[in-house]
Amino acid sequence: MSLRVGIVGISGFGGGEALRLIAGHPSFELVYAAGEGSAGSRLVDRFPGVPARLADLVIEKWDPATLPGLDVLFASLPTGASAEGLARVPKDVKIVDIGGDHRYVEGWAYGLADVWPARIAGRTRVANPGCFPAATLTALAPLLAEGLIEPGNIVIDAKTGISGAGRGGGDSRFGYAESNENLVPYGLLRHVHMPEMAATIERLSGGSAAGLVFTPHLVPMTRGLLATIYGRGRATTAQCLEAARRFYAGRAFVRVTETPPQTKWATGSNLAFVSYAADPERNLVIAMGVVDNLGKGAAGQAVQNANLICGLPETAGLEGAPVWP
Repeated sequence: MSLRVGIVGISGFGGGEALRLIAGHPSFELVYAAGEGSAGSRLVDRFPGVPARLADLVIEKWDPATLPGLDVLFASLPTGASAEGLARVPKDVKIVDIGGDHRYVEGWAYGLADVWPARIAGRTRVANPGCFPAATLTALAPLLAEGLIEPGNIVIDAKTGISGAGRGGGDSRFGYAESNENLVPYGLLRHVHMPEMAATIERLSGGSAAGLVFTPHLVPMTRGLLATIYGRGRATTAQCLEAARRFYAGRAFVRVTETPPQTKWATGSNLAFVSYAADPERNLVIAMGVVDNLGKGAAGQAVQNANLICGLPETAGLEGAPVWP
């Protein structure tokens, strides 16, 4: 079976990673690519290593009115840039929005694929989680579902590679000289991923996420994301690990480890690594989640969601091993 696929925002980091994964997918055929500044270029001009069969595909200016016949459309646009255009995409075209415009919007499934696959399967509109929620919520879900931590006053301290901030256009803040040997907190108190994390914590726990604190940081590496999360609870480390093993039993992409995870473990993959450390006497549980911010944090989970909504094996096109070293 071959499904006709398109990517909007193909020149950004998320769109480029979607291209890489779709190019190797056994059931997806890329027939449409769209962008803004890259419109008019061939794929090979933007991505010299693209497979020969895709080299001459011309990147078009994004216009829903000129879409060819597609089965699935991936949208990788900045938050605020996709809602209007995607509303004009024909209803028979399935959409996975990697951007932030449709998370917890009516009519769209929230695509936390390893936690709620049954809520995604068969849907036609899926909103991919952000990269920070992908790591954070994957680590928290087993604890919240089993009541091992309180849903309120959770503190999230997360670090991401520079690609997590997007390609940046002409903004020099993410250039080598600014980023190398530098650690930068950003989005304090009002990061765009806060609402979806709070909403998901409440859905998983049935309680209130009041008091949620989230501080993201850019670190001088290209890709990778580590979320270290502090919650209140009397569980032991062993109880947390066992809860995660039960919760993710049979799930292909989540690895529960007794050793604190490292970002390099997930590089270039759709894997998520979770681990825990707890001190019941201090009423403290530490959860850790690692993903590749462009993999599970963006395009990898988007392809996983597309597999689910198309009735394909969930692992299709995603079974490659991480890049090491």
